[in-house]
Amino acid sequence: METIVPDQIIMGLILNAGNAKQHIHQALSQVKQGNFEESDKEIELAENAMNEAHNLQTSFLAQEASGNNTEITALFVHAQDHLMTTITEINLIKEIIDLRKELKK
Repeated sequence: METIVPDQIIMGLILNAGNAKQHIHQALSQVKQGNFEESDKEIELAENAMNEAHNLQTSFLAQEASGNNTEITALFVHAQDHLMTTITEINLIKEIIDLRKELKK
């Protein structure tokens, strides 16, 4: 298994969570305008970014589980917080998008 430097993980988490948040908000904007296909594309991009963040997080946890302990910094905690709030936003916004689609039918 490739060793990933904690700073790379932290920045990857922040970057990918930020990208996911941007795409899910764009998906909501698109569905408001009735652009369902564009909204679906943005949802897919948001989910892809979240998957990448999750993979980074899993790699970090796997390293720690194998005995490679690293220092947990305030920046890492911030990255985790950013990731978790983005997951929540994605879940809620996807529900809002589904409701908007139902209302448009």
